[in-house]
Amino acid sequence: MKLLNVMVLTPWYPTRKHKYAGVFVREYAKAVQHYCNVTLLHCGIVDQSIPNWWAVQKINDHILTDGVPSYRVIYRRSPIKGVSFLRYVLSVYRAAIELSKENGRFDLIHAHVFNTGWPALLTGKMCGIPVVISEHFSAFARGILSTLQIVQARWIFRMADAAVPVSRVLQKTLQKNGIKAAFRVIPEAVDADLFQFRPRCSSADKTLRLICVSSLVKLKGLAYLFQALTQVAWNSLAWHLDVVGDGPEAQHHLQMVNHLGLSDNVTFHGQLFKNEVAELMQAADLFILPSLVETFSVATAEALASGLPVIVTRCGGPEEFVTERAGLLVSPGSSKELAEALTRMIQQLPAYNRSAISDEAMERFGSRRIGAMLCELYERLNQNRSHL
Repeated sequence: MKLLNVMVLTPWYPTRKHKYAGVFVREYAKAVQHYCNVTLLHCGIVDQSIPNWWAVQKINDHILTDGVPSYRVIYRRSPIKGVSFLRYVLSVYRAAIELSKENGRFDLIHAHVFNTGWPALLTGKMCGIPVVISEHFSAFARGILSTLQIVQARWIFRMADAAVPVSRVLQKTLQKNGIKAAFRVIPEAVDADLFQFRPRCSSADKTLRLICVSSLVKLKGLAYLFQALTQVAWNSLAWHLDVVGDGPEAQHHLQMVNHLGLSDNVTFHGQLFKNEVAELMQAADLFILPSLVETFSVATAEALASGLPVIVTRCGGPEEFVTERAGLLVSPGSSKELAEALTRMIQQLPAYNRSAISDEAMERFGSRRIGAMLCELYERLNQNRSHL
């Protein structure tokens, strides 16, 4: 049976400077690779120094691409109003045509985030192939999109052959914004080769190791976590928190930790590559996410896949998959509830079955599982198109 040839379009993708930017898109693409041929195109990049108005470049950094054939399409902005947007859309179309000559005709386009729908729909229409649009964007839940953006999103999702929100709560949020589409909820994918449960040998170091993987922005609620850590009666228990991530609140968070007297107990690692995050998770005892808004939370899914009990907020996505067997849910924006959950989890930590937590997460989010769900959708859309 001939494998489908899928083009993935994304405005977000990892770089050496921003290691976590759009990494979930790459994991989606890797999941699809189990069953389809995949070419990923990172689009919307502006470079005024290129000789022509557009260019496509192969990404040869294997740490960034992780086995996914990946390209960047670059365009030059125009001083003429409206022309820059046209160049953005046409640059993706031109790149798709160019790559189809190299990699074979594409059977389907899978775009990520609604505003990538413009070039995706043009290319799909011109090439006569289906268009799937995944949505991860928290801006819908935060209510920060303009009226014009909402109108555009309604049109784009209605024109797409399928819309794939990463959680049921995100689908409901889209629908509350008047968006109608052929919805199919498919969660984010977890790299099973990296994030897995590995039994640890007993160690003389009895320090309780906590981990939080999060962008350092106000929306992630880390200030509530730091306050909660001062409210826990640790007694003689040694503990340490590893914070992975970076962002505009990094300096403020560092100052807050110092002010609260937690500097000896908290380490800020900055941005790390996935394999480095996986190593920290496998060395941890529990995962905490104090976020105020999430559409899914890949980091929580990765922690569960690593066999970690979790404490997360009811902030959107996580409450759909965090069960009592795997952790505790608290209200967002409450350091008191976080502290109470921490105290409770410390007491019952030995009762959690880490192997079972990992197995359940892999069954839901493992890359082969998610890849199969996506490719089943692709096959159905192609069969429907062939019968037209």
